[in-house]
Amino acid sequence: MRIGKFKMNESGLNRFFGPLEAKIMDVLWNDVEMTIKEVQQVLEQEKLMNFNTIMTVMNRLVDKGILQKRTEGRSSMYKPVQSRIEFLNTQSKEMTNELMDEFGSVVVSHMLDALEDVDDDLVAKLEAKIKELKKDM
Repeated sequence: MRIGKFKMNESGLNRFFGPLEAKIMDVLWNDVEMTIKEVQQVLEQEKLMNFNTIMTVMNRLVDKGILQKRTEGRSSMYKPVQSRIEFLNTQSKEMTNELMDEFGSVVVSHMLDALEDVDDDLVAKLEAKIKELKKDM
C-alpha cells in the first residue's frame, strides 16, 4: 500500500492521512477489530461525530487498502491491513526510495548530517548495515 501524499507541514499520522482518517486509524491500531459504531463511540469521547461521516471515511480507507472490512451478521467489522509499526516502516521505506531515486547522493549526505543528533545505537546499526552491504559487493 502506498500513500500518495506526504504532508511535510504536519506531524504524526497527519503526515499520511486527513485529520479524521488519522483519528480513526489511531483508534483501530489500539484495538483488534471494530464496527463503525464502536469507532464512533471512542471518537465521541473527544467530540460528537456523525456516524455517516465516520462510515464514509472508513470505507474510503478500505478502498485505499488501509483497512480490511468483513461482514459479521448485519455488522461490518474493520481492522487495519498492517500494524502501526508495519505501516510506518512501509511508508518510510517508500519515501526513502523515492528520495534516493530523485535526489541520490544528496539525500545520503543529508541523512549523514542528521546522524549528529541521534543516539549511538542508531549509528551502530547503520555501521553494521554498511559492513553487511560491503560484504555482499
